[in-house]
Amino acid sequence: MKFYLKGQVKIYPTEDLEKVKTAVENIFSSINFRLEDAGDFQVLFFESETMDSLQKMKNILRQDQIRDAVRKFLNERIEENKIRFWLNKQVAFVGHVSVCEIPTESSLGPIEVEIECEDPEKLVDWLSPSSIQ
Repeated sequence: MKFYLKGQVKIYPTEDLEKVKTAVENIFSSINFRLEDAGDFQVLFFESETMDSLQKMKNILRQDQIRDAVRKFLNERIEENKIRFWLNKQVAFVGHVSVCEIPTESSLGPIEVEIECEDPEKLVDWLSPSSIQ
């Protein structure tokens, strides 16, 4: 299945680059980073072409028992062959997932994520299977 994950997160002067990287790596694995200067802040871009990059997130959703809520949230954000969502950066740093309705919900800015694949509904089913039997 065709799969492409990309994202970005702003790093403000009061933040530590390594801590922001850790936040992203706590949720996603097998990702490549690229850092760009944007004047008053830096932007850390990340990407992956393998679904394995979502395994950590899948495990966290199961462990924290938030699969159904995140499943509903992600299904509402499917547009054609893409899913776009935001994660709270501080929550990711401590190894948990908190999705943001809008990017401004995260005081230091969110981790912006976009996943492109052939069948987004199937991807959501895999990432966050329903706990209701």
